This record gives sequence, structure tokens and C-alpha cells, in this order.
Amino acid sequence: MSCFQGLFFCPEAASLLLHNFCIYHITPQGHELGAAPIPSDVPELSVDNLADQVADVLDFFGLGSVMCMGVTAGAYVLTLFAAKYRERVLGLMLVSPLCKAPSWSEWLYNKVLLNLLYYCGTSGLVNECFLQRYFSTEVRGSGQEPESEIVQACRSLLDQRQGVNVCRFLKAINERHDLTEALKKLRCRTLIFVGENSQFHADAVHMTTKLDRRYCALVEVQACGSLVTEEQPHAMLIPMEYFLMGYGMYRPSQLESSPRSTLNPFCISPELLSPESMGVKLKPIKTRASLIV
Repeated sequence: MSCFQGLFFCPEAASLLLHNFCIYHITPQGHELGAAPIPSDVPELSVDNLADQVADVLDFFGLGSVMCMGVTAGAYVLTLFAAKYRERVLGLMLVSPLCKAPSWSEWLYNKVLLNLLYYCGTSGLVNECFLQRYFSTEVRGSGQEPESEIVQACRSLLDQRQGVNVCRFLKAINERHDLTEALKKLRCRTLIFVGENSQFHADAVHMTTKLDRRYCALVEVQACGSLVTEEQPHAMLIPMEYFLMGYGMYRPSQLESSPRSTLNPFCISPELLSPESMGVKLKPIKTRASLIV
């Protein structure tokens, strides 16, 4: 939930997303507010389990095909879901996505975090490690500058998590497999955002090179960490507006009234503005779509 507050609570995003979609927010088991520790006899998670759970949620609510939005590890799970259930995904909007197996350095770093979570829970040190992954130095603050409100809000939510539950999820993500081959089979349109200071920048660029360029666009946001949705949500609005217009889901009355954006237009990948990427040849979808986040 801490990955989406900035995006969904800014007024422009409300008009673009909340008024045009029925939104279903999925959290991994044990990550909901007030969750109890998951018993030790519950089977361990895998990324395939997580992708299948998305399908279970869609079945429970009677949803057919959906538009998916995910951040970092969540983006990986939704991409895997799209690869396994291609007929159920209209499109993907991914923020700082993972797509490769963890490097040795990431795997070792996560192992250290898992041990800290096991012995200390979501303590100050563990939370600092997560915050470094999420945010750029500018918003995390320093000795002279206080940390921003968005970091404080995220820290507060992390403090409320059960260490054992976070440990289960992190372990599953640390054992993820490479999606490179699966990406070549995706045919849904994909819009990727990544902060230039994100630790997952290389994964996002790699993902773009493996997807069909007719259906994929990359937006790199300057002076931003992994959580573009929190640090610079306005930078996402114009690219999303164009992306969704291709589906006939959202059409502003005037392009001049597009939401404000802190993103320099020249930072937008050229293929985002191509007719193929805009999807202008698609038949407009007249019914409200479901957005999975």
C-alpha cells in the first residue's frame, strides 16, 4: 500500500485512474494492516504461488481481463502472471520492475536482510535498508536535511509489518527465476517507469530490450528512486494518459488540459509516442476496466 499512496491521492491521478477504473488492490498474505504472524507450518511461498494467487483473486471477484499496475517485486509478480495467463491481461504498467534472477550481490544482501528480519523483526536497521531501495537520497534526507513526509509515511507502514511475514515474501522474491524468455512471448502493451537512481534501473532497461518494441515503452524519471509513484507521481500522468487513450479508456477533452508533469518531455522514450505503442489501431473498449495493483 505504501507504494501507491502518492499516485492515487494526488488530484490529477484521481481524475485519470480512480474515475475511470474499478480498482482492486492485492497484498501478499500477511502484509495487510493488522495482520497476525503467519504460522510456521504454513507452506513457503514461491513467485509462481504469488502469480497464481492473482488469478485466484480475479476468479473470486469474477473478473475476466484486467489492466495491471505493480511496483518493483509486485511488478515482477504481475509480469509473471501476464506470462502465465496471457488472455487475462489487457496491459501492464510497471514501476522499477524486476525481471531477472537476483545477482549474487543482491542474493547475498537479501540473505543478510532475511537473517535480520528473523532475529530483529522490522527494526530500524532493516527498515533503513528497505528505504534505501525505495527512495532516492534527496527525499531520504541527511544530517542537514530532514527526510520527506513520504519517507516518514513509508517508515510508519514498515513498522507495522510482521517480520516473519515480510521474511516469507522476501525469501520468495530472492528465489525468483529469470523472465527473459517469457517476456518474448508477451503481447500485451507495457508501459515501464523507472527512476534514474533506482537500484532496479538495469532490470527495467533489460526488460524493455526483450519486449516487442511495438508494444512497449520506457519512461526514465530523472532524480528519482524506485518508487516513482511516491517521489514523482506527476511524472507518470502524461505517459499513462497517452497509454490509456490507446485503449479508449480515457480521453481528455483537450490535450492542453493534460495533468501537470515534472517529467521533461525529452526524457520520454520516443516509442511511447508512436502510433503502434499508443494502440490507436485497437478497437476502443467502452466498458470500465479493472485495474489490479
